[in-house]
Formats: sequence, C-alpha cells, structure tokens
Amino acid sequence: MTATDRSLELITTAAQAAADKLAHDIIAYDVSDVLSITDAFLLASAPNDRQVKSIVDEIEERLNKELGTKPVRREGDRDARWILLDYVDIVVHVQHSEERVFYALERLWKDCPELDLPADAKATRGKGAEHAELQDAEDAAELRGELR
Repeated sequence: MTATDRSLELITTAAQAAADKLAHDIIAYDVSDVLSITDAFLLASAPNDRQVKSIVDEIEERLNKELGTKPVRREGDRDARWILLDYVDIVVHVQHSEERVFYALERLWKDCPELDLPADAKATRGKGAEHAELQDAEDAAELRGELR
C-alpha cells in the first residue's frame, strides 16, 4: 500500500507552508505500509518555540485555505516544543530543534519510503545543524566577551 494522492497533496502543501516559514530539515515519510492510522508523516523543526508555533499556524491555515481541510487534533500548543497536527491522512510533527535531536523520529521511520517534496522544502535539509553551529559560535563569542 502507498500513500494516497490526497495524502501526497496534503504533504506537499504542508511542506511548502513549513518551508515558507523557514522550518528546518523538512522531510516526509510514507508510513502507510507500517501504520493503519495514517498514510504519511511530515517532520519539520525550528530553533525556538515561537517559530514552531508560527510554522504550525501557517501549515494549518494553508491546508484549510487551499485544500479545505482542518486537523482533527492539534496537540502540544501549550509549550510549543513539539506540536502535532493530525489530519487523519497525514500527521505533521513540528518540533523545537532540541526535541528533534532528542527524539530522532527519522531513526524510527528510516525504513519507510521518503516522499518527494517541493524544492523549497528539500533546500531546508541541514539548516538545523547550520543554525546550531552558528548559535554555538555566537555563544562562545559572547562568553569571550566579543559580543555585546
């Protein structure tokens, strides 16, 4: 079994929305062969809670406006460290970068086929690591008193 055309349409639109809000490391998996509850997972991350919420809001708005669908469930809003949008056909996970590294959902789903995403979404691969390196360099400079 493979993800339905509707699931692929939802994934593509959600991935583009996430990329437009500068999400990091956007990836999608076809989980239809291993899960009966959904066809696909979309994973994305951001370096802070505020951006996580912004990405989720954009995905939700875009899927509603362009495809006329709303999530049946939205979880994790209070802390905005890991927000899940359940559209039945797909499940969207937007995580704070720290949670993304800790929970490593990619390892869990690595045997599932990766879904093709828009070029903007593919271009986000590795952005989380780049951001972390830049943040580490800024933190080190601040400790040395180079930044004010």
